[in-house]
Amino acid sequence: MKKIFILSVAAATCLLAACDIERFPSTQMAAEQIKENPDALMDELLNGAYTQLKDWSDVMHRCGEYAGDNMMIRGSSTDAFYQFISYSRTPANGRLNSFWSNSYKAIAQTSNIISLIGEGADPAVDSKLGECYFLRGMLYFYLCRAYGRPYYQSPEANLGVPVVNGTPENIIDLHLPDRATVKETYEQAIGDLEKAAAMLTVDRGPAYASREAAWALLSRIYLYMSGTWDNPNAAYAAKAVEYANLVINSNKYELLPRADFMKYNTFTPEANKETIFAVKRVASEFSGYDHYYGVGGMYAYIGGMGWGEMYASAKYIALLDETGRNDWYNNTIVDARAAFIEPQYTETAQPVFRFIKKVYNASKEHTNFNYVQADLTVNGDSCIEGKGTAAAKAYKLTEVDASQGIYSVEYHDTLVNQTETYTGYKDQFISLNRVYPMFYIVKCSREGEDSHLHSPVITRLAEVYLNKAEALAKQGSYGDALTALNLVRERSLPGKGYASLNTTNAGELIDKERTLELAFQAERSYDVYRNGRSLTRRYPGPHNAMEEILSTDYRVVYYIPQTAIDSYAGTLTQNPTSN
Repeated sequence: MKKIFILSVAAATCLLAACDIERFPSTQMAAEQIKENPDALMDELLNGAYTQLKDWSDVMHRCGEYAGDNMMIRGSSTDAFYQFISYSRTPANGRLNSFWSNSYKAIAQTSNIISLIGEGADPAVDSKLGECYFLRGMLYFYLCRAYGRPYYQSPEANLGVPVVNGTPENIIDLHLPDRATVKETYEQAIGDLEKAAAMLTVDRGPAYASREAAWALLSRIYLYMSGTWDNPNAAYAAKAVEYANLVINSNKYELLPRADFMKYNTFTPEANKETIFAVKRVASEFSGYDHYYGVGGMYAYIGGMGWGEMYASAKYIALLDETGRNDWYNNTIVDARAAFIEPQYTETAQPVFRFIKKVYNASKEHTNFNYVQADLTVNGDSCIEGKGTAAAKAYKLTEVDASQGIYSVEYHDTLVNQTETYTGYKDQFISLNRVYPMFYIVKCSREGEDSHLHSPVITRLAEVYLNKAEALAKQGSYGDALTALNLVRERSLPGKGYASLNTTNAGELIDKERTLELAFQAERSYDVYRNGRSLTRRYPGPHNAMEEILSTDYRVVYYIPQTAIDSYAGTLTQNPTSN
């Protein structure tokens, strides 16, 4: 009897990613057996593909978020993820290998299901085939944005990732293709997602692929293809709007009201009317200290779990405070998105004046920034840095906005013999980790109030509106773009919508809202570079605070894992190691 081979997890790893143990898959299933009961057997195979997303989503988050400017870490780390933060790129990175491997395992699994089970026999089976197309298209896109250069940079020449859809017929004399171009990889992703949208007739909820989830991703992909603000591609922008409208007009999702949105992280995907697709996690998947090692565990220490070593950056906090100060100590939240930040105040009140100062090295070069939490005097009109030490210095506070507790100081740095004006807040002392105040991030924790349980959000309605706003603006339709933009902004800042949008401010304002809204969802670094902009992180932390990373920098993309190259049955071209 002729057999059609389904790659098991182990076999998929061997074929496409890492190890060199067997050429034959460890699981075989007769084609006739599958055709006798395709629905039940498909469920088993498809669930395996969804399972791959659980580990995949962990590294996916770290790749996108750690390379951005929404967060900072308390110090350097030997963990491979620190390379994402420091931009010290290397092909010998175990986390990147995991991302590559898990992606291709799921691509192999979904591709073999598609090859094995024919279309048209049963609507329910066809819909699940649509889920396979969705997962495969999504993974090709996520792989390409991590390993392939931004689309506006010669997509027909720059390399994306290998397009290998399933087990080749000849696995004895196996020879796999080199990386497709970025353009070809995007075409593969688009084709899969369009096929998914056409076949998906059964909506199993946001933990599974759906027609609307395919449309939402297509909206994002075409936005990535829509050029930069200086040189937009109106045709691709129009496609982004088209797919965004399909999601919006389906009326299946709604922006959560402000109060509910501030608890977004606590809702399961099924209980969240804004989530379109998420990678479902459940508490039973975690035992012992597992929550320490999830995404949320680095951002906060909750319920005895987590390292709590990464915090919201001063740059992101300043953006949250731009419309009005968020006074966490007194529970006065101006921007609803500030609800996902939790400063760790000491149990005993300790009034301070907190500001950020420049740091100089021994050569008197400005190299970094650091926080100062100077004790307030009794009457509150001055502050003392280093109170109780021989180096204590007092500074008079000058009112900037007393109603919000905002003041300035004329700070003298003795190392460079220079006085500079710094603005800061009257507040309470925030506990330090090393020298950094701990601004915990909880957006990736507390799902169902279970410590760091988190189902990573892939798409939600707010992003779709932001996709639409940017794409409309790139077409010059500023009025409609403003309407879409303000729907998201005014949910978090009631009555504070932007008054106008035009060619001079659209890029800045839309980028600002995407930064605020999509923070800690692995979007930020990609959003910066796809629009041809540079990333700067001039705020406290161990990173190179004075560096500007251009969108043309070779480090904008990650290296193909060396393990994958070494085990690949064919040529697998590495990304450039310099500009």
